Amino acid sequence: MQRKFRIQVEVSVSDNRKSKTCAEPFDSAQDKLRRSIQNLRRAGIFAIALTVAFGGTVAEGQQAKIPRVGFLRGLENEGYLEAFRQELKKLGYVEGENIALEYRSGKTDQLPKLAAELVGLQVVIILADGSGPAGAAKQATSKIPIVMTTSSDPVGLGLIASLAQPGGNVTGLSSNSRDLGGKNLALLKEIVPRLTRVVMPTPGGSADDIYLKGTEAPARALGVQLIPVIVRGAKDFEGVFRVATQKQANALLSRLQPRNSSADRKQFVELVAKSRLPAVYVSTNWVESGGLMSYGPDRIAMYRRAATYVDKILKGAKPADIPVEQPTKFELVINLKAAKQIGLTIPPNVLARADKVIR
Repeated sequence: MQRKFRIQVEVSVSDNRKSKTCAEPFDSAQDKLRRSIQNLRRAGIFAIALTVAFGGTVAEGQQAKIPRVGFLRGLENEGYLEAFRQELKKLGYVEGENIALEYRSGKTDQLPKLAAELVGLQVVIILADGSGPAGAAKQATSKIPIVMTTSSDPVGLGLIASLAQPGGNVTGLSSNSRDLGGKNLALLKEIVPRLTRVVMPTPGGSADDIYLKGTEAPARALGVQLIPVIVRGAKDFEGVFRVATQKQANALLSRLQPRNSSADRKQFVELVAKSRLPAVYVSTNWVESGGLMSYGPDRIAMYRRAATYVDKILKGAKPADIPVEQPTKFELVINLKAAKQIGLTIPPNVLARADKVIR
């Protein structure tokens, strides 16, 4: 609320009526003083005087500076972002009123420049959407707190010292779960009982190595051979299915990430359907793009949790002291349209466990 200050200027003019040197009448002197004050106001000197008088504040009602939070991300995640905003609102933060969000998004090679822009804007926190943005933000600043909305392997990537004690300016959430690969493989075995060979497209990296390592023992127990294929981009998609044909794979376990563009996701799931391979993905947006099923961390829940990290830091907590959380909530999503397209019947016991069914 703005308050108006009334400045009362009292002027004492000596009316030395006995002096013969006073050439102007009293009223004329008042007029001249009034004009002088107006000129001072125009020149801004009055503002300087007020600043000195009120300890550097021109007007008490001037709007207080609100904290500015930078959001560094890849190309797509609007649904996740909305979950973050909603949780911020529940915590009492309204965008444009008591918090400001600065958005920067781009391809991987653009992230360092975008991170530097946010640092230049003097944001108080950088929200990093994944390992790539978190790494770019950490390179850009060692002082501004960084909150990861999700990261597959923050320790292996050198973002933090440990999950329990991050030890620097980065904290947040990790999407990594060492037994997730085994659970996904068991799910594939339920819908394809004669499962023997599984092709596994993966971006490659430390997190994928962890995932593969955690899947090897369950694969042996199920009598399944894993066939990893490195996929750096859409140009490598067709190669996955050439390998699947050569190795006579009868299912696909995808490690491709949710940040692939919608066009890439559509292209990939169309190739999967054409190959008639049952496939399990790591996140729901692949299923929403036409994929068969996904089982993995509830990323909407993770983005909500990221809002609580922002709240803690704004209230004075240090990133080094806030443990990085691993996922606790997982979701199974099944697309019956995709199942019908490849002539697959989902067993009733699997269908009953689904958190969401697309019909």
